[in-house]
Amino acid sequence: MKLHELRDNPGATKPRKRVGRGPGSGTGKTGGRGIKGQKSRSGVAINGYEGGQMPLYQRLPKRGFNKPNRKKFAVINLGLIQKFIDEKKIDAKDINEDTLVASGLVRRKLDGVRVLAKGELTTKANITVTGASKSAVEAVEKVGGKLTVAAKAAAE
Repeated sequence: MKLHELRDNPGATKPRKRVGRGPGSGTGKTGGRGIKGQKSRSGVAINGYEGGQMPLYQRLPKRGFNKPNRKKFAVINLGLIQKFIDEKKIDAKDINEDTLVASGLVRRKLDGVRVLAKGELTTKANITVTGASKSAVEAVEKVGGKLTVAAKAAAE
């Protein structure tokens, strides 16, 4: 077999339907769109419209609730804190939210910083943050450090 002998299976490809190319083509003039009306015009997308019947997304019940004043914490893992301590980007003696932002570990504080226990901490460290998981507190205390959860001032 040579390259010029390669062919697709018979019936595998169909020629493209060229719409609006004269009356002889069978899809001339209106191009299979009927006459007048919104759908005969270009640039029309009526997604979710069901011909005046109540659309499915409106018939289904709404569920859940989004709390408008919920707290959004900057989340950080113990493994990353350890990495930054090893690279000497933060001092293990006193780690608080401002030092984390200054080191570039956290981009912005949002409503506070929350520490999670992913990864492991091997250095004794004093950490003061807005929130922490129980397992993170245990992991820090196991190494001999201290993780303090300081509630933000009520004025904020």
